[in-house]
Amino acid sequence: MDLPRTFTIRERDHRIHNPIDEVKLATLGRALRLRPGMTLLDLACGTGELLCTWSREHGIRGTGVDISTVFVAAARDRAAELGVTDRVAFEHGDAAGYVVAPPVDVAACIGATWIGGGVAGTIELLAASLRPGGLLLVGEPFWRLDPPDRTTVEGCHVGSRDEFRDLPGLVELFGEVGWDLVEMVLADEDSWDRYAAAQWLTVRRWLDANPDDELADHFRAELATAPLRYVRYQRRYLGWGVFALMRRQDRADM
Repeated sequence: MDLPRTFTIRERDHRIHNPIDEVKLATLGRALRLRPGMTLLDLACGTGELLCTWSREHGIRGTGVDISTVFVAAARDRAAELGVTDRVAFEHGDAAGYVVAPPVDVAACIGATWIGGGVAGTIELLAASLRPGGLLLVGEPFWRLDPPDRTTVEGCHVGSRDEFRDLPGLVELFGEVGWDLVEMVLADEDSWDRYAAAQWLTVRRWLDANPDDELADHFRAELATAPLRYVRYQRRYLGWGVFALMRRQDRADM
């Protein structure tokens, strides 16, 4: 059980595996009004930057779970680097179906809603680990502009236009499944660049060092096409954000 090598090679120099940069990640932590001693579960945590930096800056405790052995090892190294190994732990495992007890103050899945079969299923999964009144964090793409044709959809690495909603539609979905949107931090074009464009230099340097690797031809082809596809389609049409949710109260409960 592990991520394919293509993914870990492409993002081996990333600390954040989504189009949100360090500044926006810090902004999000402050916006959530985190306090020392709060607990957080991060499913599909990647290399653990969210949990490690928020533990250092806000004194939170928590657990990260990821399917990649490479990323989990890097997350543990990052925790040691930031001096938070007494407050955070990282587990190698499949985040799909992962539930923790006792329930946590914040449950997060940032950019990996496939673990729950989509946004609604991931919200349901995260809610199983969340204390009453806690915060749920979901990172998810949305259409900034309506894709005009199938070529544009495929250029954004999306199987179907219906795979994502636009931003109003995504906010509507949160309400449909019973959650209030209480905060959000959205990617901009620069933070998209830092996620996507940074991969090209990583891939090129990996190719220079590993020209005969079994994946070399795959990455040569990718490097020849990925930049143009990105600037033509993904950078223009796809948005992305982290959305903070709280379970909606019934009027009878108020």
